Amino acid sequence: MLKQRIITALILLPIAIGGFFLLNGGDFALFIGFVVTLGGWEWARLAGLMAQPLRIVYAAVVAGALMLLYILPELAPWVLGASVIWWALATWLVLTFPRTSELWASAACRLLIGLLVLLPAWQGLVLLKHWPLGNWLILSVMVLVWSADIGAYFSGRKFGKRKLAPQVSPGKSWEGVYGGLALSMVITLVVGLNRDWGFGQILLGLLGAAIVVASSVVGDLTESMFKRRSGIKDSSNLLPGHGGVLDRIDSLTAAIPVFAVLLWAAEWGVM
Repeated sequence: MLKQRIITALILLPIAIGGFFLLNGGDFALFIGFVVTLGGWEWARLAGLMAQPLRIVYAAVVAGALMLLYILPELAPWVLGASVIWWALATWLVLTFPRTSELWASAACRLLIGLLVLLPAWQGLVLLKHWPLGNWLILSVMVLVWSADIGAYFSGRKFGKRKLAPQVSPGKSWEGVYGGLALSMVITLVVGLNRDWGFGQILLGLLGAAIVVASSVVGDLTESMFKRRSGIKDSSNLLPGHGGVLDRIDSLTAAIPVFAVLLWAAEWGVM
């Protein structure tokens, strides 16, 4: 399993780096759209669509929606606004699972939720790419999520006692969350000092980083919640040793749109 993970990572890493940081414009949107469409194919299974033709149809719907968003960029604020509302609601659903799971048990509801998970992530990345320091912004949100994951892993293994959401993901602890948050705060502080941020900017940066990290945790737990409801361990086996696409981007689907909205609120870019 470890050998499979390493081989898959070595193959995917240069593809991901090239797609995220070397492509621009329509090529970048198409690359991210391909990844998100694969995520849509996987989400259809989480929604209860086991027949392959139905899963392909849902993936095609996701691809069509992405094309519409690319043609109509004025929809971006609405898409990201809907995403913020969804992730706030998802936080409540995770905390109250399985008691409230019947509220979203129908296939139609889960398919709609899939659009709220996937489309804003694509929209957020496309916006970040067009803003000043676009590649650095994309790298920043990824580093925040990765550092939170790394900090949570080691802190959880060393100190983890209190379960974060035992009904959703028994392995995660509050101590892990605190460790991941602490590491992301340190990285944010170092970046702020290196870029000569003022005291107020550093405080806002730390607050923003905390919100992004918290949303990434919710994104991770949300996919786990849907997998648990569906009785599925991995979203697919597309990535040997790693599970599916959604298993790799679940945290980012929440962190990216939230990150984009925070920068927009700070008047970083113009929608």
